[in-house]
Amino acid sequence: MNNLPHRRILVVDDEPQITRVLRTTLSSHGYEIRVANDGESAIDLLKDWPADLLITDLSMPSMDGLELTRRVRVRSRIPIIVLSVRGEERSKVQALDAGADDYVTKPFGINELLARVRAALRRVPVEEKQTGGVIAAGEFQIDLDAHTVRVSNREVKLTPKEFDLLVYFARHPGRVIPHRTILSAVWGPNSAEQPEYLRVFVGQLRKKIESDAAKPKYLQTEPWIGYRFEPEGENAREDESGM
Repeated sequence: MNNLPHRRILVVDDEPQITRVLRTTLSSHGYEIRVANDGESAIDLLKDWPADLLITDLSMPSMDGLELTRRVRVRSRIPIIVLSVRGEERSKVQALDAGADDYVTKPFGINELLARVRAALRRVPVEEKQTGGVIAAGEFQIDLDAHTVRVSNREVKLTPKEFDLLVYFARHPGRVIPHRTILSAVWGPNSAEQPEYLRVFVGQLRKKIESDAAKPKYLQTEPWIGYRFEPEGENAREDESGM
């Protein structure tokens, strides 16, 4: 494999057949793999073996994938892919809301999973996880090195994916950006047809950066098209139900 070699992936699943297949497949593509059978073991392993990507099942005894995702997200920006037999939108939203970056429904094709893995790892390069510097846009100060955000001089705590989404908007102020464009840029091309990702994260982002999430002045909806970021907070208008 000539791209992303020797990246570390932690696989967490209580089904031996799944972990065996993933270990064999991912190892054959040049990844270094460790396996944990439950969330507690995964937490312990991550303390001594910092992985570049976490792949976790959703349904596990003791600590499920949602709780594992929440606990990992408190201290790490590591990309997280959740696996689950539950394909309904509610389960996807819960996983994404907990801090997951992607969601793959079982049974899945190995090629699809490999594509999701490559997309997740591309967003976290080996040598440099973000282009350094500060984005100063209107009432926003975004420090790309420290991963901090200030809105009107108020510090805002964001999850890694919320941060990525805000950075993308801040780099395209005042433009109407279609849903598919945002999804492809922030989650990768394989996510262009999964609007629930965007709906969840825009909602969460608004709760943190807006004084009134129901009447956003910064992150505005263009009904049925996409979103427009106004860092100056001008032309505030009540949000419409386009997405």
